[in-house]
Amino acid sequence: MTAVTAAVIPFPLARRLHLIQRQAEYALCLRPEKAEQHIQRQLQCQADALVRRGVAPDLIQRELAGMETAIRAAMWRLTFDMPEQA
Repeated sequence: MTAVTAAVIPFPLARRLHLIQRQAEYALCLRPEKAEQHIQRQLQCQADALVRRGVAPDLIQRELAGMETAIRAAMWRLTFDMPEQA
């Protein structure tokens, strides 16, 4: 019997809207340096979870970049009260 291997493809982190919104709202309540630490800590938590699930390193980096961009965009929308784009 041969072993079957499969690539693990995670659901895009940037599409987890509740997670993104929650992180953006919390970061905006903090001083800028603490907000940056919070964002980096959340990215590391997601990276650790993806590694445990066996996601490829290049895919992890792509997902983290998308998540960071989504959090920062949500922070801008919240700051300037811009309606969310679908």
